[in-house]
Amino acid sequence: MMLHPEWSYQAVIYEMNVRQLTREGTLRAAAAKLGFLRDMGIDAVWLMPVYPIGAEGRKGSLGSYYSIRDYCAVDPGLGTMGDFDAFVAEAHRLGMKVLLDWVANHTARDARWVGEKPADWYERDAAGAPAVPWDWTDTAKLNYANRDVWRAEADAMEFWVRRHAVDGFRCDMAMLVPVEFWNETARRLRKVNPGLFLLAEAEEPYLFEAGAFDACYAWEMHHLMNDVAQQKVRVTALRDYIYADRNRYPQSAMRLVFTSNHDENSWNGSEFTRMGGAREIMAAFTFVVPRGLPLVYTGQEIGYDHSFAFFDRDPIPSYAANSFTDFYRRLAGLRHANPALAAGEAGGEMVEIRNNAEDCLMTFVREVKGNRVVAVMNLSPYAIHADYYTGIYAGMYTDAMTGVACELRGHVEEDMAPWSYRILTR
Repeated sequence: MMLHPEWSYQAVIYEMNVRQLTREGTLRAAAAKLGFLRDMGIDAVWLMPVYPIGAEGRKGSLGSYYSIRDYCAVDPGLGTMGDFDAFVAEAHRLGMKVLLDWVANHTARDARWVGEKPADWYERDAAGAPAVPWDWTDTAKLNYANRDVWRAEADAMEFWVRRHAVDGFRCDMAMLVPVEFWNETARRLRKVNPGLFLLAEAEEPYLFEAGAFDACYAWEMHHLMNDVAQQKVRVTALRDYIYADRNRYPQSAMRLVFTSNHDENSWNGSEFTRMGGAREIMAAFTFVVPRGLPLVYTGQEIGYDHSFAFFDRDPIPSYAANSFTDFYRRLAGLRHANPALAAGEAGGEMVEIRNNAEDCLMTFVREVKGNRVVAVMNLSPYAIHADYYTGIYAGMYTDAMTGVACELRGHVEEDMAPWSYRILTR
């Protein structure tokens, strides 16, 4: 029995920043890009928040996507509810799923609920004003001690599932909300849509205990990838993480893996800035790592090297397929064609092939019945002479990135350039 929606196991997720994707910055213009993304191999689009944004304490000219005035409306700057429905309909026509960004922890300071609901719907500071979580001064912290808040949040989520056909949610800062809320709400929503997909922006293992979430972020892995790219640590730290991660989560837990997302891009720089010459191999790594669910962020599909402004319009100036598009298309094809790379419990575990340069080189196999993938990855800025024995894994393969047939010999000796890799399939 499958524990997650069937489509999700070998999926590639795309995070869409509607504000910056097109010159228009609208849902209607974004819908015109869906065919491009489907052709590249994207299976599901996660829309960053599309709701009206608060004016009180607004940051920049347009404000934060995560400062929400009304959970059941569309920001007029992005379009109308009709435009949203047309976007979802086009995605579904193309065979893609749509995930909405859900911000359950807080609202805008001038949200409808602030004026319309009782004071105890919000946590309060010493002066009686809605509390500010962290330093998010444009937001107001909801009070989950009040069960009416639970019901209202669930009502709003069901509004999008039942009336607007969304396929799931990416749940912002999920660990800041009681897990019992997520468990209860997930059960309710799956009565409406049994195939609902829930992704937690969090890493707490307890989020999986009652089956609410299908996937969570792999933030720690991402930071280690940045550190390996910058040589703050060697690849041994990444290897140790993968082994430790096996014991932290249920085998069925999917882990969102990425070289960029809206937080990393806007606050810490593009993958070009953070990863330099390691950018390509790290992207490839996210498509082969155990239990991984790979993510592509807006602009990566065309190699746009830029940190988007978070609170203002900062659109991609031109948009056309190029070598980066071809690169992600090959990776998506690799994932779709090889069930060994499936996320969660369906994919193969990582079995290492020992080599002579394990502080630089990862050589590993993922395998399920009828399918095997071998990854040879020099995750270092050094040219190395690799030497390893493949044993039972020797044989004929196809190079996933070139399509060329090749032999993996029983004893391999080869020179490898910095940040070079091969992914072989059979």
